[in-house]
Amino acid sequence: MKNKMLSKNFTTKQTLTVLWNLLLIFAGSVLCAVGIKGILVPKHFLAGGVTGLALLVHYVFASLPLGFIYFLLNIPLFAIGWMFVGKRFFWYSLAGMIIFSAVIFWPYPVFPVEDMILNALTAGIITGLGSGIILRSLGSAGGLDIFSIILFKRFSIRPGTTVMAFHAVMLLVALFRLPTELVLYTLIYFFINAYVVNLVVIGLSQRKAIMIISPRWKEISQQIMEKLQRGVTIVQGSGGYSGQSLHILYSVITLTELSRFKEMIRKIDPGAFVVVSETLEVMGKGIGNQRHW
Repeated sequence: MKNKMLSKNFTTKQTLTVLWNLLLIFAGSVLCAVGIKGILVPKHFLAGGVTGLALLVHYVFASLPLGFIYFLLNIPLFAIGWMFVGKRFFWYSLAGMIIFSAVIFWPYPVFPVEDMILNALTAGIITGLGSGIILRSLGSAGGLDIFSIILFKRFSIRPGTTVMAFHAVMLLVALFRLPTELVLYTLIYFFINAYVVNLVVIGLSQRKAIMIISPRWKEISQQIMEKLQRGVTIVQGSGGYSGQSLHILYSVITLTELSRFKEMIRKIDPGAFVVVSETLEVMGKGIGNQRHW
């Protein structure tokens, strides 16, 4: 009886996980479609990712249908995703590509602004937010997202950085076929899009490494463990000039905990020497921020 109850709860949890991830992919796809159909297409911006590459190929080989080119470009990416990311990611991404392909055909209102810089900024924010939400799921919407996740998993290259590098190559090619002014507006759009993608995917999950040197190290250490619920490593050291022995505290906290940490230091020892550093990636139970792909 107990085993049946556990099996039922596990199945329910799996179902909710699938529905949640499909909801993230759907919401992100709708946002991307709004940016593409509402701004990029009517304002004649160059599209990004595999869609943009398919457009460039279509411009050169007009006899090839755009949909067919997009499909062909996705085949090797999905194959690589299957090998290097995993089957779960593959199936979620396949579902994502189907969802995105469906919502892109819906009618969307055109953004009623003529200023091209405002259009570029708005499109970058909307599509970046949409792509970031999709990448917060267990899959992607296909295309460049798959390649971005592979590089992030294997080389810790942030998804937005990969997207921006790919877009830079596309823009260089586009310079030979499109007006320079349009390419520059598209560059603004690409930059904002990559920045927002990184912000959504990495964003609040970013970790901060902190180092503290203070004569009141015991009290500070205790407060970090009790108030922030974070571990502390104590390193024995000595001053280079004074030669006096000292204790160096090292810990890793979340971005949202940083303000509480600073306030705590100000109350205990305003003269403490504190260094706060960015972290690229943190592994470990409780504080790790590795993505789940």
